Amino acid sequence: MGEFRMPSLGADMAAGTLVAWRKQPGDVVHRGDIIAEVETDKGVIEVEVFDEGVVETLLVAVNAKVPVGTPLASIASAGSIAAVPSAPSPVQAPPPAAARVHATPLARTVAKALGVDVTKVHGTGDGGVIVRADVDRAAAEVTSTPRPDRMRQAIAAAMTRSKREIPHFYLAHTVDLGPALTWLSARNEARSVTDRVLPGALFVRAVARAARAVPELNAHWTGESAPPLPYVHVGVAVALRGGGLVAPAIHDTDTLDVDGVMRAMADLVDRARGLKLTATEMGEATITVTSLGDRGVEVNVPVIVPPQVAIVGFGKVVDRPWVVAGVVVPRPVVTISLAADHRVTDGHRAGRFLASVVAFLEDPEKP
Repeated sequence: MGEFRMPSLGADMAAGTLVAWRKQPGDVVHRGDIIAEVETDKGVIEVEVFDEGVVETLLVAVNAKVPVGTPLASIASAGSIAAVPSAPSPVQAPPPAAARVHATPLARTVAKALGVDVTKVHGTGDGGVIVRADVDRAAAEVTSTPRPDRMRQAIAAAMTRSKREIPHFYLAHTVDLGPALTWLSARNEARSVTDRVLPGALFVRAVARAARAVPELNAHWTGESAPPLPYVHVGVAVALRGGGLVAPAIHDTDTLDVDGVMRAMADLVDRARGLKLTATEMGEATITVTSLGDRGVEVNVPVIVPPQVAIVGFGKVVDRPWVVAGVVVPRPVVTISLAADHRVTDGHRAGRFLASVVAFLEDPEKP
């Protein structure tokens, strides 16, 4: 028998709130199935199960906040289907509170996005059904710290820990993007606006390929060492509506072409802002990319996200005087900043990594 436990969805997470069960006792589950939704300071995350079998018992009720590692459900092996009870034990899994609340689907969606507990909302619809106006009114009356502020506090705690525990050092390089942008423009010429690839996809792909070429920066600090990881999952920093930031991962980024990276980025941004990210996307990034170019920032010096050991920041693409074949000409350039963990690497090796990023940007078709 296996146990489904409250996962850690970030280095700064100590506890989470179970907001919904997506599976019930008697349901067959396979590795990767979404079994529950968990709320953290960074939003509501869909959580996958990693055992094969049948849900036997739900151990935690909806709306309960429990520490990371707490057993949430027991999962019997697939051969135990006949022994699985058809209903949860009333002691171990009281009826989910959300199931007893009558609310419209829109009201539930809005409540989840605003962090409103629907069990505490008074319904004014027909028969006492909770409608969106009820949720909006409840959100306006909440006197506790708003979600964006809670997220900001969580980010502040994580970054304070990062700067306190990780000996950061920084390198930067400015690269001529002229050839890369010309190549990208040719690819986009016959495409619709919605199908075009943005320079950000080139940045993420270049970092992924550099992480594969110089793997020691593609690692997690274990407390004593940081062995290189066998996969490259690039985290992409996404600013959320209303404030806050998350950095979900694109799995196996180094195996994707530029179009695949663009599609994955667009999907992550949409789901991040719709609070539809999964646990593996939130907790498995091996190195992170952050860009503030769209905010006019030319130099972006980021802070490492534990337990990762490196992060790459990109600034705004700007036209600058540049020497080409002995002649000064205007060229589109971008400044790349690398923050790395001195416990794991040094300036020479980190310089190789940054040079690899530059090489892949200067020649996007480089194998």
